[in-house]
Amino acid sequence: MNTFSDSVVTALQMVSSGDPGLWTVVGRSLAVSATACALASGFGLLLGAWLATVRFRGRGAVLTVLNTSLAVPSVVVGLVVYLLLSRSGPLGFLGWLFSFQAMVLAQSLLVLPLVTALTRQVVEDAENSHGEQLRSLGAGTGLRSVLLAWDERYALLTVLITAFGRAVSEVGAVMIVGGNIEGFTRVMTTAIALETSKGDLPLALGLGLVLLTVVLALNALVSLLRRWRERADGVGLMAVPA
Repeated sequence: MNTFSDSVVTALQMVSSGDPGLWTVVGRSLAVSATACALASGFGLLLGAWLATVRFRGRGAVLTVLNTSLAVPSVVVGLVVYLLLSRSGPLGFLGWLFSFQAMVLAQSLLVLPLVTALTRQVVEDAENSHGEQLRSLGAGTGLRSVLLAWDERYALLTVLITAFGRAVSEVGAVMIVGGNIEGFTRVMTTAIALETSKGDLPLALGLGLVLLTVVLALNALVSLLRRWRERADGVGLMAVPA
């Protein structure tokens, strides 16, 4: 057997046998990304729905900045968070640098623009289709936002899943603010980079297989949600009397 084959076999054995070193990293990675997405989504959904239904001076500039922030590299986000949390930074008193909290903050800032921008687009499309009807019934801005968001809940769940996939596969920001400390801040992506550079290919491959499985499961869930939405829309149309 060659080195590649040996590494693949060993990686599969590590995954299937529940290797503690591997699964500890996996658990920490999922915990960081899930926490970051929960925090970012709570604010991003509200902000996106509000931007979709409210018109104000400078809205175009705000949307331009929001859409531009989608292209900001993760290492830049990591650098900003590092400067904020460093000893001389404005948030240095928190002592969060190279910690779980720092990685959560970095990933939250990374996925917040994604959640906000996609939510705004989804809710604004719904506003263009149904907003006039809701306004005629006396629904104010806040109520319209809630009703439209609920009507598009399957699409918004897809947004949240997409955000989680973006967070869990990110490496630059968590590497900078977490420090990739074994047993504390090492996550799947940073561990893969480190173990590959060290030549520990089985562990890197094992983590890579788990990461690919997570991403595959997320994509499958997105497809399932789309089918549910199409089915729900079909049932709704059939329920409307001719």
